Amino acid sequence: MEQIINSILDNDLYKLTMQMAVVNKFPFAKVKYAFINRGGTEFPEGFGEELRKQIKLMEKLKLTKAEKKWLAENNKFLSPTFLDFLVGYRYNSTEVGIIQKKGEIEITIEGYWYRTILWEVPIMSIISELYFKMAGEMPWEANKRIRNNNEKKKLFLMNGLHYADFGTRRRFSYEVQNEVVEMFSDKFNKNFVGTSNIHLAMKHNTKAIGTHAHEWFMFHAAKYGYKMANHLAMENWTDIFRGDLGIALSDTLTTEVFFKSFDKKFAKLYDGVRQDSGDPIEFADKVIAHYEKLGIDPKTKVVVFSDSLNPEKAVEIKDYCRGRIMCSFGIGTNFSNDVGVKPLNMVIKMIEAKPEGEEWHNCIKLSDSKGKHTGDEKEIEIAKYVLNIN
Repeated sequence: MEQIINSILDNDLYKLTMQMAVVNKFPFAKVKYAFINRGGTEFPEGFGEELRKQIKLMEKLKLTKAEKKWLAENNKFLSPTFLDFLVGYRYNSTEVGIIQKKGEIEITIEGYWYRTILWEVPIMSIISELYFKMAGEMPWEANKRIRNNNEKKKLFLMNGLHYADFGTRRRFSYEVQNEVVEMFSDKFNKNFVGTSNIHLAMKHNTKAIGTHAHEWFMFHAAKYGYKMANHLAMENWTDIFRGDLGIALSDTLTTEVFFKSFDKKFAKLYDGVRQDSGDPIEFADKVIAHYEKLGIDPKTKVVVFSDSLNPEKAVEIKDYCRGRIMCSFGIGTNFSNDVGVKPLNMVIKMIEAKPEGEEWHNCIKLSDSKGKHTGDEKEIEIAKYVLNIN
């Protein structure tokens, strides 16, 4: 089977930005990640072996001179020292463990955080694309896909929505995601603000979009405790990026807890927040009220909505927020896997962390959506007790 990941930049930008922060702040930290098959997908026989082969092939990938030049010119928040580090970076497949038991697949990633942080997104991309290939599932023919994307493009334009592609992790294939970004990134479409996929941003001369993910806050919780996690995660982020990449992810330990740390200093310093679980309309009301309580005009701030969106849902949210707060939309699966098949429901999450000089500690995430907490159940109960969450 042909190699699926063919560039080290076929990854989401927030993996590089977090990697740079980890290299600077936590170079000795170790972590463990695990694959969570939320949808209960049954994988075909031999899937684990094919996945192993694809991951082994990634060891050949390296940053090219052209890729480094593009990163330096278009993402000036990435330091020259980090880009030099990235030139020498190579994937090491021994960091990834894969076990298949009939239709079930177990995947773990373990090692230094600064190294293993790049695995999550490309592994999920491979799992998705490989599954559809081995299951023999075919997408709509190209003309139907183009018509479908054109309808979305018109809807966004008519309603004045600013939007980005966040679809790398659960795409049907690289080809399908490439089609989406190519169509949306034409020079006349000012509503399309970019893509999370660095390689496609470079290929189609658009902006790479992203800041940080839940794992940034999850590690801080493991190292500093649940009450200080949000505060120190935001503080360390600004130490590295000095005002760039100013969208804070709000829901790692629930949004209610996040707002306790999102004081006037952070609310002024950060450009806005990203909503990734729970009810987006309720979130809009809460964040607007929070800014107003701090004496900050919400209309000067932005919310990036990114939870299971489709164009119609985005329009509804935009209409609700219009004139109250700026908003933008990161759309994932609906862009990169809306081709007539059932997308896989899966995640890869950090499950343990070992800060320098400390023991392994369980990592958890407390979602704003009921039933979506992830991690060790006992640790979840400890976190809820410490944070006074019912």
